[in-house]
Amino acid sequence: MAAHILPKRVYYTIFAILLFCTYLTVQIAFFDLGRLNAVAALAIAAFKATIVILFFMHVKYSTRLTWAVVLGSIFWFGILVTLTMADYLTRAWRLFG
Repeated sequence: MAAHILPKRVYYTIFAILLFCTYLTVQIAFFDLGRLNAVAALAIAAFKATIVILFFMHVKYSTRLTWAVVLGSIFWFGILVTLTMADYLTRAWRLFG
C-alpha cells in the first residue's frame, strides 16, 4: 500500500478550520438558541469529526475496504444511538417526593 503524502499546508489549513470550529462552538454556547443550542453544537462536532476522519486518519485516500469499515461503524453508531434514545424517550418518568 502506497502512503499518500500531503503537503504541510493542507494540515495547517485543516488545523485552522478545526480551531475556528472550536471557537464557533464556544461562541454559540453564549447565545440562547433554545433547543437549537445542542443541535448547532452537535452539527459542528460532526463536521469536525468528519474532517479528522478524512484527513488525519487518511480515509480520504484509502481503499474501499477502509471506507466500508468507516461507514459500517457510523451505521452501527447510529443503531446504538437509536436504541438508546428509544429506551430513554419511552420511560415513564416519576417524581418521588
